[in-house]
Amino acid sequence: MNIGVLALQGAFREHIHLLDRMGISCIDVRLPEHLVGIDGLIIPGGESTAIGKLAVSYELLEPLRRFAAVKPVWGVCAGMILLARDVGMEQPLIGTMDVQVERNAFGRQVDSFEIDLWVEDLPNGKKRPFPGVFIRAPRLTNTGKDVHVLVSLPEIGAVAARQERCLVTAFHPELTQDTRFHRYFLEMIEESRRAGGHISHLPGSSL
Repeated sequence: MNIGVLALQGAFREHIHLLDRMGISCIDVRLPEHLVGIDGLIIPGGESTAIGKLAVSYELLEPLRRFAAVKPVWGVCAGMILLARDVGMEQPLIGTMDVQVERNAFGRQVDSFEIDLWVEDLPNGKKRPFPGVFIRAPRLTNTGKDVHVLVSLPEIGAVAARQERCLVTAFHPELTQDTRFHRYFLEMIEESRRAGGHISHLPGSSL
C-alpha cells in the first residue's frame, strides 16, 4: 500500500511521520504525476485557501478531482473544507463530498482545544475515546443523504463524516499518538482496492 500526502502547505509532515511509524509507505504529492500509483491521499490541515490556490498554480486541482472520483481521500481540517461542495464563499475546492462546511467554526487559534470523542466506527470506540485536537477547526453544517456522520458534538454538530471513498475530520489525528483514524483510512483503501483494483492512470488524463 502506498499513501500520498498532499504537501503543498500545512501539517503534511506530521501525517508522513505517523505513517512511517506505522510502517506504511507514503510520498509527498505536489504535482499531478505524483498521484499515479498511489492507493489513497491525505489532504492535511493548514490554510485551505492557500492550498487551493497552490493546487491551481500547479495544475493539480482537476487531477485531484479525478483522483477523488476513484480512490479514497481523507481531508483533515483544511482538507475537509477542500473536499466540501459548499463552504459559503468563493475559493478553489475539490468539491467531491456532499457536505456544507463552516470555516473557523470554533474561533481563532487561541481558542484551540482538545476533547474526548466517542467514535463507534473505530476499534474499541465505545470504550476508549479518541483524542480530538481542534485548531481553527471547521464543522459540517449540512450533510447529504449518503453521508455517514462519524462524530457529532452537542450544540456544535458533525465534525467527522464519510461518504463512500471520502473521509473528513475537523480535528487532527496526526497530532496524537492514537493511530485508529489512520488505520480506519487504511481499511477504506483496502475496501477500494478489493472493489476496483489498482489503476495506473487517472480517468480523463494522459498520466
